[in-house]
Formats: sequence, structure tokens, C-alpha cells
Amino acid sequence: MIRDWIKKRYSDILFGILIVLLIIPDTRVYFLRIFSFSPGVENVEDAVVVEDYSWKLKGLNTDDFDFENARGQVVLVNFWATWCTPCVAEMPSLQALYKDYGDRVKFILVTTEDRERTLHFLQEKSFDMPVYHAIGHIPEYFQTSTIPRTFLIDKKGRILVNTGRADWNSAKVRRLLDKLLAE
Repeated sequence: MIRDWIKKRYSDILFGILIVLLIIPDTRVYFLRIFSFSPGVENVEDAVVVEDYSWKLKGLNTDDFDFENARGQVVLVNFWATWCTPCVAEMPSLQALYKDYGDRVKFILVTTEDRERTLHFLQEKSFDMPVYHAIGHIPEYFQTSTIPRTFLIDKKGRILVNTGRADWNSAKVRRLLDKLLAE
């Protein structure tokens, strides 16, 4: 009798389990990580070029930074927040990339959240990437209404990647960074 009921309600039961799993925050992060893909790369001819580097950043877990000092470097700029599930889902891949490329690529993670909340999150997750608050106006080419939003800039100032959530620790991203660093 129960077996017959389960057979009749099998799809309803699976749907219910899926809904419950998606409601639990850590489960949503896990599923987003599973379904993250490498970011797409813009055609160099179509890439927006950063010409104005006048942007000041207040370091939350690092020194303050003048974006002018990023000129001529490979730069990864990421806008994120601790309350943003897709942001949290991609952070381990950013951390892994930072661990291997942080000495050659300038990582700039930008949040609007208060310092204490951000530092607590970073400590709890054992992330050591440099995190900043934007001081003043964010440059037009970094304006976004959605997070996470990540920009990858080559040494010539071309924005080659402008994307949302992604798997940053992929072979594709690593090959791209190696190529950009070699140029």
C-alpha cells in the first residue's frame, strides 16, 4: 500500500526534496558550484579599453590601492557580497586562482558591505584575497547592476572578460592568464 503511494507520488516527492535542498543556503552554494562554467572571453577587437585609471580603493584586509598602479598589469576586478549566494559559490575558485596567481595578477575584490562583516566572512572561509571598498565614483566601465560581476583586464587595458558567476579555477582561465602574462 505505501509502496503504491510512493510510486504514484514519485515525481512529487523528488520535486519536494529538490525544493527543500534549494532552500537550505549551503546546498544552493553547492549546486551553483557544480553548475559553474569557465567565463567567456571577448574578441580583442570588441574589447572595451580602460583608459581612465583614476579610481581609489580602501583596503579592508590590505593596504589602500590606487588603480593607477594597475596600469600595464593583468588585473581581475570582482564585485561581490557575503549575502550573494552566487558570489559565495564562486569564491573558492577565486581563492584557488589567487593562491597561484596572486603574485603576478592584481586581484581587486570590491564589496559595499561593512568591514567587520566582510572580515568575519573572509576569516570564517579562510580567504586571503585582497578586498576593498570603492572610494568615490566607480569608473563607468565597471558599472554593474548585478553581482557577482568580474572583469579581467590585460596589460593593454582591454577588458577581455566581463561576466557573472563563473568557475575561475578552470584550465581555460589558467591558460588565458598564462597567455596574458606572457604578452
